Amino acid sequence: MAAEKPAPRKLVVGYYPNWGTYARDFQVGEVAADQLTHLVYAFGKVTGGECAAGDEWADFRKPGPAGPSGNIGALAKLKAAHPGLKVLWSFGGWSSSAGFTEAARDPERFAASCHRLLNDPRWAGVFDGIDIDWEYPNACGESCDTSGPDALARLLGALRPKFGLVSAAVPGDAGKLRKADYAAAARHADWLNAMTYDFFGTGSAPGPTAAHSALTAYPGIPQPGATAETTVRTLREMGVPAEKILLGVGFYGRGWTGVRSPTPGATGTGPAPGTYQKGLEDYRVLSRRCPPTGTLGGTSFATCGAQWWSYDTPETIKTKMAYARSNALGGAFAWELSGDTPSATLLRAMNAGLRGAAG
Repeated sequence: MAAEKPAPRKLVVGYYPNWGTYARDFQVGEVAADQLTHLVYAFGKVTGGECAAGDEWADFRKPGPAGPSGNIGALAKLKAAHPGLKVLWSFGGWSSSAGFTEAARDPERFAASCHRLLNDPRWAGVFDGIDIDWEYPNACGESCDTSGPDALARLLGALRPKFGLVSAAVPGDAGKLRKADYAAAARHADWLNAMTYDFFGTGSAPGPTAAHSALTAYPGIPQPGATAETTVRTLREMGVPAEKILLGVGFYGRGWTGVRSPTPGATGTGPAPGTYQKGLEDYRVLSRRCPPTGTLGGTSFATCGAQWWSYDTPETIKTKMAYARSNALGGAFAWELSGDTPSATLLRAMNAGLRGAAG
């Protein structure tokens, strides 16, 4: 009897944002690359229907030691030190997705421009593939799109022959998922990154307080379907294979202030203060300043004074990774790596959890 083939390794994917090199002072060389299968560099932009660098200074003009400069130069060195690491360049994101509408009118032109950019002689060989973070095809994010349900699939279909790896970020919201044909998109992608976070936040201040990245529903959740479990089930019902779905984990929390009750569903006076944005804070800060006081729906919450936060911890991440394994998902991804501790506590928990390891 032939020996059974070993199960493919679960993917451990992490996004590195080009702005990490500024105030956050989280440099490419600090990425715990030994914990990753793939690193996604975010974001390039889409302008005039074509791919373009998102921040030329951070990407490749920032002076560095001898050799290639900027973040892309640092990516080259990181790959040299970790030959098994694959690197993708991501385009779009929340504030840079409007350009996809024009790109969808001529997918071949878009794909050709992306291929030229990723294979520029100044950094040829750094990027193994491309990631498309369109928020959202045929739906509304910061801007609205009406390109049709097949627009993302057509873009990815044009990219597929030109790149060794193609991935796409997809919404966690089930309503937005139903606006586009993600099963068709998945046929052209190696995997889809399900953004299973930001289900709730302080944009609806003064509340109710709610976990922004719950795995499952819990008593009092304002919208029962706002969970990672619902996202995965919706994608599966649409025809996306489980092995092409990666579960998203946010390395940050969302919180309110002026909250008088630790019980989820309370009201506050507005968003809690954050280092870079009101109502948002990195895990590395929250784990010290406002440690968790309970769990709900497979994620953690914390109360400290008048503040109420929800965020993932190593323990809740391992619960989520167990869910990914039991549902035969392709793995998980992190948005984004600068929110982790210097010792990569959350990323290590993701990696261990996907391997089924105790540590």
